[in-house]
Amino acid sequence: MVRVTLVIHEHKRLGRGHDLVTLAVRLREHDVELELLTGELQGSHDPYGPVCAVLAALSGMEREYIREKTLDGEESARWWGKVIGGAKVSDPTMLVMALHLRDAEKLSLRDIAPRLVITRGKKKGQHPSPATVLRMLRDHDDQMATDAEMPT
Repeated sequence: MVRVTLVIHEHKRLGRGHDLVTLAVRLREHDVELELLTGELQGSHDPYGPVCAVLAALSGMEREYIREKTLDGEESARWWGKVIGGAKVSDPTMLVMALHLRDAEKLSLRDIAPRLVITRGKKKGQHPSPATVLRMLRDHDDQMATDAEMPT
């Protein structure tokens, strides 16, 4: 029988975007060993053993630390007057067209996006992503709801 080993450069790479408990269970089900090439935990390990439990805890803490530092950095940048995020690609004409395609023609976001064209900036001539169309329409709908709630 051939022994399979999952080789990871460092433990930090293992926990990014993964639920380590689920990963450990699946590795154990398939009899896959875990080997870390660098760091304090360098060597071969049972993916369901105590080392993986520690890795899961450390990875969760590290993800939370990175998230907090990112939010702190964004807050600081805003305080200094810096704009966070990419340049806006939508404009009033694009919004009107997207609303028509959504409401009158009942098209999905994936069908609307290729029918719209960005008219300014570095992406001029390209189509917005469905996520951009979603944000544009959601922002519009939220603004309309807020306006409707305000007394006249």
